[in-house]
Amino acid sequence: MLSEVLRKEECAVCRFCCAFRRQSLWEVPKLPAYFVEKYKTDPKGRIIKYIRLAEANIPESAGAFDRSGVITDLRDLYRTDDPEEEAACPFLDTTKGCILPPEDKPFECSAWPLRYMRMPDGTLKVCLTPTCVAINKVALDLLKQKTSEKWHEQMDAYAKSHPYIILDYREGFIPLE
Repeated sequence: MLSEVLRKEECAVCRFCCAFRRQSLWEVPKLPAYFVEKYKTDPKGRIIKYIRLAEANIPESAGAFDRSGVITDLRDLYRTDDPEEEAACPFLDTTKGCILPPEDKPFECSAWPLRYMRMPDGTLKVCLTPTCVAINKVALDLLKQKTSEKWHEQMDAYAKSHPYIILDYREGFIPLE
C-alpha cells in the first residue's frame, strides 16, 4: 500500500511494526477467518495460537473497535515480566522480514503505519502512526496527497467487511485527510 512513498528495503531492515509490547497488543493485526484456518503453524512447524479480541484482555481504552476479530496470541512468546519486552510476529524472519506471501499478508500489515480511525466527531480518517521512523522521513504533504487519492478508499472498502480494523482515534496519531 505504501510502496509509492516508502521503499520495502527500509521496512525490511527496521521491522519495528512486527514486534509488540504487552501494552501495544491492541496494535496486533486483526485476522480474517481464512488466515487463522490456513496458518495453523509457523514456518518452523510450531502451533500458532490465536485469540478472539473479546477474550484478549485488551483494555477498552485501546478503542471501541469491533471485538469479533481474531489476533495472534503472543502471550506465550514473552520470556520475562518486563513490560518493555517485545514479542515478534511468528511470520517474521529476522533475516528476510515477513515471510507471508503478499496475498496472505494481513491488511493492517500492508497498511502499516497507516490506521483507519474513528475521529471524535464520528468520521473515519486515515491516520499516520507516529512511531514509524521510516514514514516520518516522508513529506507530510505527499502522504496527504496519496491519502486523498486512494488510501482512504482502500481502507474504507476493507473495513466494510472487516469492521474490526477501525480503531478509535488516539492522541498523537496524525490524520492525513
